[in-house]
Amino acid sequence: MTNRLKKPVYLDYNATTPIAPEVREAMLPCLAEVFGNPSSAHVYGREARADVDRARCQVAALLNCRPGEIVFTSGGTESNNHAIKGIAWRRKSQGRHIITSRIEHPAVTEVCGFLESLGFAVTYLPVNGEGLVDPAAVAAAITPETILITIMHANNETGAIQPIEAIAALARRHGIAMHTDAAQSTGKIPTDVNRLQVDLLSIAGHKLYAPKGIGALYIRSGVTLEKFMHGAGHEGGLRAGTENVAQIAGLGAACAMAAADLEVNRRHLQAMRDRLLDGLREKLAQHPGLRINTPLQQALPNTLNLSINGIRAADLMARCASDLACSAGSACHAENVSLSPVLTAMGIAEPDILGALRISTGQMTTEEEIDAAVASIVRAVKY
Repeated sequence: MTNRLKKPVYLDYNATTPIAPEVREAMLPCLAEVFGNPSSAHVYGREARADVDRARCQVAALLNCRPGEIVFTSGGTESNNHAIKGIAWRRKSQGRHIITSRIEHPAVTEVCGFLESLGFAVTYLPVNGEGLVDPAAVAAAITPETILITIMHANNETGAIQPIEAIAALARRHGIAMHTDAAQSTGKIPTDVNRLQVDLLSIAGHKLYAPKGIGALYIRSGVTLEKFMHGAGHEGGLRAGTENVAQIAGLGAACAMAAADLEVNRRHLQAMRDRLLDGLREKLAQHPGLRINTPLQQALPNTLNLSINGIRAADLMARCASDLACSAGSACHAENVSLSPVLTAMGIAEPDILGALRISTGQMTTEEEIDAAVASIVRAVKY
């Protein structure tokens, strides 16, 4: 019997999370005994419908909304597409202007670009050096044609938490729909939709220990969207297609776990991130050019984006490949280098972007893993 190769320390939780054991347990019955169609009236269908209804309540409890305000989707990308296109189609007679930012995920910027090709106008707001949108800039961008503001809750690369409450208050004052992409924040920090004052909020299951391929869109009661999928009347008539019961049950269980342990998890995530940062600062004290790109006082508790000037992140990651899994702030394609649009928008110099690492901790991260990651990075820097 051969020994399994030791896997590297996983610190890329912002990319995806493993499925939690409790989530897997919630899904298993739906992959075996509970096989009915949730739309069927007989006992098999009612069993499946009960699982879907339970999950809808669990997601709603995490967001502090009504179950009927939750629509299940295939993930964060679909949720963003439905929110933005749904408002655009429904309100185009009222105006064709959308406000977003330069640091959004492609699941937002690509949708906005598509709408521009159809005659909509989009304002892409800048951010400051900490990666934050200024509500005053949002207010200045609003016109009588504005129908939607879409600003992410927390950035996937730097963890910067945007001032959504202030921006949503502006939107509400002007009768503008407010959407936030909360794929990265859900399960890490509070995402109470009534406190945030948003009309639409997107969730991606695989960012909070549920499977890939499942998500949800919160739609505030009274806000109407065009259908995303046409067919039968599933998901309140907005998204046709027989529900993926197992995936939905998994998302529900993940949201229930997040709601029960939110503060405990937040403290653990931050303790692991801070241990990593403290270790690097101590071990690399003599190395010039260590730059922290994450605004630590206004960021997700698990996210650390840092640059090591003079060392390309891609090279450093290659040296650490057997010990550590994380992400870089730039991507190399053949002879071209694609710089992070987020770090570029923050005004960070190209050498620092090329040296940028995104390290994100998770609920399963241990002190031993953090210490091993610090040692691996330090070895790579001093290589």
